[in-house]
Amino acid sequence: MHKGYLCIVLQAHLPYIRHPEYNYFLEENWFYEATTETYIPLLDIFDKLLNEGIDFRITLSLSPTLIEMFNDSLLRGRYKRHIERLIELSEKEAYRTKGDINLEPIVRMYNERFRRIRYLFEDVYKRDLTSAFKALQDTGKVEIITSAATHAFLPNISIHPQAVKAQIKVGVEHYRKNFGRYPNGIWLPECGYVLGIERYIKETGIKFFFLETHGILHGTPLPRYGVYAPISCPSGVAAFGRDVESSRQVWSSIEGYPGDFDYRDFYRDIGFDLDLEYIKPYIHPDGIRTYTGLKYYRITGKTDNKEPYVIEHARKKAREHASNFIFNRELQVNFLSDILKVRHTHLKPVITATYDAELFGHWWFEGPEWLDFLLRKIHLECRAFRTITPSEYLSLQACQPESLQVCQPSMSSWGYKGYNEVWLNSSNDYIYRHIHKTTDRMIYLADRFPNANGILQRILNQAARELLLSQHSDWAFIMKRGTATGYARKRFEEHTGRFNSLYQSIISEDISERWLTKIEDKDRIFQDIDYRVYRS
Repeated sequence: MHKGYLCIVLQAHLPYIRHPEYNYFLEENWFYEATTETYIPLLDIFDKLLNEGIDFRITLSLSPTLIEMFNDSLLRGRYKRHIERLIELSEKEAYRTKGDINLEPIVRMYNERFRRIRYLFEDVYKRDLTSAFKALQDTGKVEIITSAATHAFLPNISIHPQAVKAQIKVGVEHYRKNFGRYPNGIWLPECGYVLGIERYIKETGIKFFFLETHGILHGTPLPRYGVYAPISCPSGVAAFGRDVESSRQVWSSIEGYPGDFDYRDFYRDIGFDLDLEYIKPYIHPDGIRTYTGLKYYRITGKTDNKEPYVIEHARKKAREHASNFIFNRELQVNFLSDILKVRHTHLKPVITATYDAELFGHWWFEGPEWLDFLLRKIHLECRAFRTITPSEYLSLQACQPESLQVCQPSMSSWGYKGYNEVWLNSSNDYIYRHIHKTTDRMIYLADRFPNANGILQRILNQAARELLLSQHSDWAFIMKRGTATGYARKRFEEHTGRFNSLYQSIISEDISERWLTKIEDKDRIFQDIDYRVYRS
């Protein structure tokens, strides 16, 4: 009998980036890179575990915007072009590095890896990653949950309850369309929670969501079991709290595994190292140096003098770190189990370990392999705990004499300092007066035209799309980080501008179908959206 459970949650999300007006667009690479380095490798690992009879459980949040990109025929075709260029580059590199005892095996590894990714994408998954993830969920080993429609940071738009409701409801309906069922759980973007959100979640039939640690620990009354058992919000929806220790071991590049000196260095890429004329066909067409994904050096240490990556050493470390993670979780579970026995409860602790999915493979190259080792070792060797999904844990808990403690969570997020600062500060605060105004206008339109049809219905639906796209938490986050700030500002201002133009056309009853069709083709997310989701 196991003494407790480990609930691993991977949150996969990217902002909706699709630029049909350009043959090449730099920020689209975010999607192609994550597909190559994270999404397909994770699918491959889970499929192998299933085929080999390994019993495991994992929870995966796929944001609606990411699924929309998975499903887009334009992006599917462009991704095929992307992976074929990587294969071509790795073959070119194989010729250049032939005879180099350090680099030749690394280049061969990349070539084999890219070829397998192409094979899986084309021949196994038939370019349809959403269906591949759905097939995984249908096995019962993987639980897929939804998120807010465009990953809006909900506390900062909660002044309009209808805006929060729309984000949640569109996300839930989008999930139903793609997975043939309603989701049991939702990932609140950035774990952003403010009082009242759980009521809107309850209205959609969702049973659970996740909170940052202090969202549980600062609850009222104080939770008896901390974050090691979910609480029941007054609305009846369960909330799982993030375990700090298990998260830090995997997430932190300083204290955690990803910073190990034998692991691959993310920032040292041949897109910046090699001669411009040689590498130019594989970077930005204007000659702007970009990441290619071919990285030949290990972290080495806090030095610019990086040593070559050694595949066998990195694999060994991934295996050791998987064992270390299990060892630490066993200590946790044994300790927690003893405490619960003293309290004479039949409750078994659950350790909720939440991570961005893109950490595995993209930022931490060895991450998927570490996860593979981890799930195998838990199945074959671990006796103290097993992996579990939130739905499974709640179903087991329902059979116990104790019910979940009723507790009101506190405002929280998993951003810097734990609250709203990342998404509301001097670098991005200007966006909210526009978001609040356009939200007011969208609610007004939905109330004024409750039964629109024809071109009026189309333009109202497009207005709803533009509002949702302007609410991406990613725009405020990027502005704060100062990386692709110009792009984030431009995207926010474009969606806000298009919404206002659509609004004026509706109010003035002057709608150009040709102009509307052009906007619909550019921002074609959520084809089944119903603008009446904003009715008050």
